[in-house]
Parts: sequence; C-alpha cells; structure tokens
Amino acid sequence: MAIMRVNPTRMELTRLKKRLQVARRGHKLLKDKRDELMKKFLELVRRNKELRERVENMLMKVHSNFLIARAVMSSEVLEESLMFPKQSVSLEVSTKNVMSVNIPVFNFKTASMDESNIFPYGFASTSAELDGAIRTLSDVLPYMLELAEMEKSAQLMAEEIEKTRRRVNALEYVLIPQLDETIRYITMKLDENERGNLTRLMKVKDMMLEQAHQYKARQKAAD
Repeated sequence: MAIMRVNPTRMELTRLKKRLQVARRGHKLLKDKRDELMKKFLELVRRNKELRERVENMLMKVHSNFLIARAVMSSEVLEESLMFPKQSVSLEVSTKNVMSVNIPVFNFKTASMDESNIFPYGFASTSAELDGAIRTLSDVLPYMLELAEMEKSAQLMAEEIEKTRRRVNALEYVLIPQLDETIRYITMKLDENERGNLTRLMKVKDMMLEQAHQYKARQKAAD
C-alpha cells in the first residue's frame, strides 16, 4: 500500500491519527447502513415476488375471461361495451425516506366511491366472463400500483446498496490501510530522527568530556 505524500512531522502525525479515527467511525456507520439496507431490500424482494405472482395470476384470469367473452360475443358489441369507461382514477405520487433512499409512494382515488360502479355497459347483451374480467381488472389495480412501487423501491435500494458498498470498500481497502501505513512511516521517521538526535547529543557529550579531560590534563601539566 502506497503511503501518502506528507511531511513526517508530529503535527502531521496528529492530523492523520484524527483522520484515521474519523475514517474508522465512518466505515462502521456505512457498514451498518449497508447491512440494514440489505435486510430491507431482501424483505422487499420477498414481498415483491409474492405480489408479482398474485398480479400475474389475476391478469391471466382477466386474459382468459376476455378470450371467452370474445368467443361468445360479437366484436362490435364487445368494442361498444368498452368504448366509454364509467370509472376514472387519479394517481398521487409522493416519496418517503428509507435509510436516505427516497422511495415512491403511490396513492390512487376513484371518481366514484361505489366499488360496483365500474361496468360501462348494460348486462343484457354482455357475457358473465366480460363482467368477471372487468371486476378482476378493478381488483388488480391496487396490487399493480403496489407492485410498481415495490419494484422502483427495490431498484433505488439496489443502487444505494451498491454505492454504499463501494464507499465501504474504499475505506476498508484503500483509505484506512493507507492512513495506517502513513502513520507507521511517520512514526518510524520520528523515532529515527530522535535516535539520531540522541546519538549526536551523546557524541557532543563525549567530545565535551574529552575536551574537559584534556583541559584538566594541561592544567595539571602546567602546575
């Protein structure tokens, strides 16, 4: 691991130690966030799978009923029956924050509160299969909106998990080891400088003692 280009001083060592402490704290928080996101994501995926199977089964039922209705009714009557929808739907889209991810929330309202007010035709000239198809389509709409909400939420959560994972890896395998190596390098440099200074001081002391000894010897010889 390459060390950072810094001056090996005590001030720089203190600064890097503080930075390393912040990096380790951030690494722990991001790991906790990633783990919690993964937990919520897996729950969402399981719920999404169940909901998708339900929606697909209901849509298959709608498709089968329409096929039977087309077989027993003329095309003109079928098209005329469905030409003018009786019920209208308004959709409101908002968001909610889950672990710093803004996921969508869909709320819909029908023009009429009467759930039976969905058939845009009279029952005399239509088949029961067409009624069943219309009823099932009305029932499947909330599940389809919930499924769309979940799939978009899962997509956004997966992107946030990947982003958080990259940050965790960058801290764990790049920044923190680099800071450790740089701190170790500066510590070794400072220790080496301290040993060098101590060695020089000892040499100076020896020289001063030797000079003092020589001075005393000359003084004794002069006496």
